[in-house]
Amino acid sequence: MRFFLFYILFSCSLFAQTDYPKDYFSPPLAIPMQLSGNFGELRPNHFHAGFDLKTMQREGLSVYAVADGYVSRIKISTFGNGKTVYIAHPNGYTSVYGHLQKATDLIEAYIKNTHYKEQSFEIEMFLKPNEMPIKKGQLIALSGNTGASEGPHLHFEFRDTRTENIINPMLFGFDKKVKDTKKPTISGLYVYPLDIKTTVNQSKRPLMINLSLQKDGSYLADKVVANGKIGFGITTFDYDDVSFNKNGVYKVQSFFNGTPNFGYQFDTYSFEDMRYINALIDYSKYKKTQQRVQKLFMKTPYGLKFIVTDENYGVATILPNLSSLYRIEVSDFYGNTVLVSVPVQYDLLPAIIEPEPLVSNYFIKANKDSNFAKENMSVFFPAGTFYDDFNLNFDVKNDTLYLHDDTVPAHTNFTITIDDSTYTEAQREKIFIGRIEGNKTNYNSTYRKENSFITKAKILGKYALVQDTVAPKISVTKPIEGKWLTNVNTIQLTISDELSGIKSYNGFLNGKWILFEYDNKTKKIIHNFSDGIVSEGANDLKVVVTDNVGNSTIFEAHFFRSQKK
Repeated sequence: MRFFLFYILFSCSLFAQTDYPKDYFSPPLAIPMQLSGNFGELRPNHFHAGFDLKTMQREGLSVYAVADGYVSRIKISTFGNGKTVYIAHPNGYTSVYGHLQKATDLIEAYIKNTHYKEQSFEIEMFLKPNEMPIKKGQLIALSGNTGASEGPHLHFEFRDTRTENIINPMLFGFDKKVKDTKKPTISGLYVYPLDIKTTVNQSKRPLMINLSLQKDGSYLADKVVANGKIGFGITTFDYDDVSFNKNGVYKVQSFFNGTPNFGYQFDTYSFEDMRYINALIDYSKYKKTQQRVQKLFMKTPYGLKFIVTDENYGVATILPNLSSLYRIEVSDFYGNTVLVSVPVQYDLLPAIIEPEPLVSNYFIKANKDSNFAKENMSVFFPAGTFYDDFNLNFDVKNDTLYLHDDTVPAHTNFTITIDDSTYTEAQREKIFIGRIEGNKTNYNSTYRKENSFITKAKILGKYALVQDTVAPKISVTKPIEGKWLTNVNTIQLTISDELSGIKSYNGFLNGKWILFEYDNKTKKIIHNFSDGIVSEGANDLKVVVTDNVGNSTIFEAHFFRSQKK
C-alpha cells in the first residue's frame, strides 16, 4: 500500500499531476456536451470509469473518433458497456465508446463477420495497428442503449494504452466543453466512534451531525463532544450549470487541527481499485438505506492507491484539555469548493446510546485465513477477503447456510462447500449452490468433486443447494408459423429462465447458424434479415436455449419470405 505522510507531501504536491494533452482530442458527439454521469462517480461495486454523455434521450446519434488512431479492441457483451469500440491513439492513450447501438461501415462488417465466424453474440476482438486505421472525426458508430445502460447515452472514457489505467476526461481539456460555476453540495455529515471505549455526543453508534449554512457559503457543524478515536464521513454530490444531474465530486480533503489527514481526487485509477469503493463508503449504511457515505478515515488500512493519508489513516484521537477543529474541503474539477468546519471537544460524558447488539457467534480477523464448518456445510475466507475485522454470524439450519448478511462487503472471492450424497447422479447434474434473497434465487457457478458441491462467492447471505429441472421459456410476440414475413425486417423472440439462468442460445435458419442479438433489459433476441441468411420462399427456423445446468428448450417454426418487395 502506498500511504504517505502529509508533511512530506506538502513540501512538494499533495496530488501529483501528469501533463495531459489539452487540445488533442475532439468531442465524440456533434451535440453540446451534457453529462448524466462523471468520472469517479460512486456506483455499485465500482467507481465510474468515464463520462456518461447525454444523447437527447434517444439512440442513433453519430459517434465520432476523437483523434487519429486504430481500432484496437471491440467487445460485444450483454451486460457492462454492451457494444464497445476501443481506439488506440499514437500519443499513448485509448478512447472507449460504450453502449453503442451499432458500429458503422468497415467496423460493423468486421463485427458481423466475427459473430458468424465464432457463432456467438458475445465476442471480443483485439486488432493490430495496421488492421483498421481511423481518422479524427471519422464516423465510427451510432449511440445506443446496450449492455447495462439504464437509458440511451454514450459511455466515453480514456485509458492509458500501456497500463489500462482509466483517466478523467476533464484532464484532456474536456472541462472547456461544460460550464460549472456551482459549488458541490454537502448533504450529510457523520461521525463514527471507532472503538468500544469511545463515545460521541453520548453515543457509541455513528451519528449524523447538523450543519448550519454560513453567510460565506461554508457550513458550520454542531459541536462534537467525544473521547478517544473518531472518524468522519460525508454524503456529497455536484451539479454543473447545464446537465442538472447529481454527479460525483472531484476532490475531498480533510484537516485535523490544520493538518491534512485524509484526501483523494479522481484523476486516474486502475481496475484493481474499483471494488475498494466498498471500503471507502459506509457499506452497511448503503445496503440498508441506499445512501453512500464516504468515510474520511480507514479503520483498517486498505489499498486504494489514490487516497493520501497521514500516519493515523484519517482517524482523529480526541484528548483531554484540548479543543480541536476538523475541517473538510470538497471541490469539483473547476475549483468550486465548499467548506465544513466541525468543532470538537473532549468530554467523558456517559453513553446514552449503546452499541448495536451483535448477533454473531464467530470473530473474523481480516488479515488471516478463516474456515468455518457445521454439519455438511463449510466456508473458507482467505486472508484479505474483508476490509475490517468483524463479528460473523454463521449457522446451518434446515439445509440452508446462514452466512451473516450483505451488510459486510467482501473484496475477494470466498469458497462455499456443501456435501450431499443423497442425490442420484442424474439429479446432481441439475443442482447448483444458490444465494437465497427473499423469493429470489441467484445462480452461482458450481462444480462438483465426488459428493461435494463447491462455489466461489463474493456476497454474504443465505446459501443452499438448488435443483433446477425446469427448462427455459421461449415465446414469440407475433405468431410466425406459416406466415409470410416479407414486410418485416426482423424475427424477435423472448427467452427467460426462472432459476439457474440462461447459459446459451443459438438460432438456425435452414440449418445455418444465424445471429440473434440479445437485449438483457427486455429479454428479447432479435435476428435481422439483412444478414442475408434468409431464403426466398420457405424457411425453417430453429432456436435452442440452454440454462446453466443443461436444461434446454427448442423452438421451431416454418415461415415464408420474399426478398422481392
